[in-house]
Amino acid sequence: MQENKIKIVASDLDGTLLQYGKKKIEGEIFAQIRALAAHGIRFCPASGRQYTSLRALFAPVAEDCIFLCENGGVIYQNEQVLAKTPMPRALAEEIAWDFWQGSDGRGEVMLSGENCAYLMTRGSAMLERIRFIGNRYQIIEDPATIPEEIVKVSVYLREGVDPYVARFVPKWQQANAAVAGPYWIDTTMANKGTGIEGICRALGIGPENVMAFGDNYNDVAMLDKVGCAYIMESAAPALRQRYPHHTPRPEDALRAFLKGLEAVPQG
Repeated sequence: MQENKIKIVASDLDGTLLQYGKKKIEGEIFAQIRALAAHGIRFCPASGRQYTSLRALFAPVAEDCIFLCENGGVIYQNEQVLAKTPMPRALAEEIAWDFWQGSDGRGEVMLSGENCAYLMTRGSAMLERIRFIGNRYQIIEDPATIPEEIVKVSVYLREGVDPYVARFVPKWQQANAAVAGPYWIDTTMANKGTGIEGICRALGIGPENVMAFGDNYNDVAMLDKVGCAYIMESAAPALRQRYPHHTPRPEDALRAFLKGLEAVPQG
């Protein structure tokens, strides 16, 4: 695709722009986001994280960003909700209890509202992780007590998701169940692909005008949707085979892209 047709650059966060275990965005990406904005291109962090966490990470360039939060369940721009896709309440609660009861006493459950995480914990590692990434949260015992619409339900498995993928992912395909990293399985009525579609509608552009970066299976809906998709070289072999464009880091591809923009200005 021609470089001067890109209007949005979207990137997954954990495992893509932010390597697992790191807490802060560092390096040249902020300068790249500003350079993209100078060419009329919006940057879109696209993550399973909530808005509070994402905006804090991108605070220096937040005005140049559109935030795809909760795997597409909530879209924020300029501190306002641009779009939201709630789950049917009964389905969200059913999935939450299935995750809780069907994970052999190991799984912990997070139900996401518009900008708050509601946690069913076992005194394990999920709370530590949620604090690490900077989410707003409340501890609950029953999903029925959540006072707002639910946009995502996730299970956290501190020993890894592999033993539970076959148990949960096929069962909850009606809620787009997908592996979202080494320790998470997510469900939501949205996905990163529908989130990108919503952003494109709001901005009056097509998905073919989007470049996107991802590393995991919950990025597939986004990567399949856009005009220019990059998979991380660290991704699973099946994902590397699925997409022709590979990069070790989004910054490396963006460096080349921005160099091309200097030769082919946005029109």
